[in-house]
Parts: sequence; structure tokens; C-alpha cells
Amino acid sequence: MSARRPARRSARAAAVVALLSVAGVGCGDRGGLEGAGATPTAVGPARLWPDLRPASSPAYPYAVATRETVKGVTVPGDDVRKVDPVDVVLAEIAAHLDDYGSKGAYHATVDRVRECAPGGVRARCPLLSAYYRDLTGDGRDDMTLGFRLYPTNQTAVRVYTVEKHRLVRVLADNDAIIGVELAGRALIERSPAGIAGYEYRTTWIWDPDRRAMVFSRDEFLRTGRVPHGRKPSPSASAAPPASVSAAPPASVSATPSASATASPGASASGS
Repeated sequence: MSARRPARRSARAAAVVALLSVAGVGCGDRGGLEGAGATPTAVGPARLWPDLRPASSPAYPYAVATRETVKGVTVPGDDVRKVDPVDVVLAEIAAHLDDYGSKGAYHATVDRVRECAPGGVRARCPLLSAYYRDLTGDGRDDMTLGFRLYPTNQTAVRVYTVEKHRLVRVLADNDAIIGVELAGRALIERSPAGIAGYEYRTTWIWDPDRRAMVFSRDEFLRTGRVPHGRKPSPSASAAPPASVSAAPPASVSATPSASATASPGASASGS
């Protein structure tokens, strides 16, 4: 919670204090307002190395916005809910054989996807439940899709929208993921950290100029107390940063009913 308070409430607060003081004198109550002690002095940021020479190249990008029209998949009535998620994954495999071919990093995913078809072994199907929400701000639902990648055991997170009667992929991210959340129009990925008691959280938001979901914030957050007897990994620094932001965060509101936690073998039905 922010430490800032609106200035316009000061006069109102003074009136309340006066009333409470009068009431305290009348009834002899000793439970009146008490001071909270001295307020710490605000310290502004200290600029280090003001003569530092500007960098000759841009910073290494965290991720590049991905946008791709899905070939071979129709959208009946421009309603993304009527698209079969299995068809979408099969279309991606066909378009990216370098990744899903016999020598690709995710080659074992292909056999697993076949189990998603009728008659297949559902427990082996890598597809997770599809979720629908307007993430692009056009007033129509978009589809958030996830599926497990084998043999890496990563999770693929995809977001699809409909433009000009075509299905368009506007987010593609593969990572070690322990949870995914939709908050407002933002998608948040949670990933394990190498330090006990911490995790990474990555936020993606819609960029109307690039017409894609782009990386907005990357945070390194404490999630709980370190178990007794556990020591930080050797690579851990003595004082890890609370968060690292690459851009101002989007305004998000928590909506638990629309959040999904990645779990292998879930069905691909809509929420």
C-alpha cells in the first residue's frame, strides 16, 4: 500500500480530531489518539556516475513481441470460442517444424497432442484448459491457451485474437511455469526461482501499436519464509532486488475466477 495520502483530507481530519478531543474530556476516556512516533526523513534517489558514457547499443531485450496469423484454422462467426484448441496447436506444429520436428526441441509434444483427439488417452494430452477474456480491448473475447512441451517439461502460453476473420497469435512464450493468472487485461506468469522462498512473475499487456502482447514487468518476489535448515543457492546474492521493471505496469484487478494454474493433462474446454 502506498504511503502517500491525499492532502485534501487534512482539514477533515483536523475536525475529527477536535471532536474526539471534546468527547474524551467529557467521558474521561483515556483511549484517545496517540502519536505514532517520528516520521522517517524522505531520502531522494542518488544518481551514480553522472559522467557515465551512454551505451553504444540498446539493452538486451527480455522478449520480442510475437504476432502471427494462424494458417488453416477458420473462426466461425468471428467467435474465438468456436475454435477448437486442438486444431490451433496442430496448426502451430505444422508451421514450426524446426521446433516440433523429429530433431526439434519439442519433438515429443507431437505424439502427445494426438492423444487429445477422440479415442486418445486424455491423461497424456498436453493441452490445458482454454480461457476466454478480452485482453486486446476490442470488446470481444480472446483465447488464452496453454500446453505442456516435451521432453523439456516447459509450458507453452499462447494468446489468440480475431482480426479480419482470421485467427492471430499475439503472444507466444515458453518457460518453466508454475502458474498463470489473468488480471484485468494483463497476463501474469509465475516461474520458479533458484532461491528458496522466491519466484519470478512476468506481466504481459496488450500494445495497440505493435498489435501484440508485450513484456511489461518482471518481478523477483518473496513468497514465504525459507524452510529451516535450507540455505540459499551459491549463485544467490546477499540482497536480491525486490523487482525489476522494464516499463510502467498496467492497471490490473485480481479476478480469481479467470485465473488458471498450469497442470499437465487438463482438458481443453472453455471456462
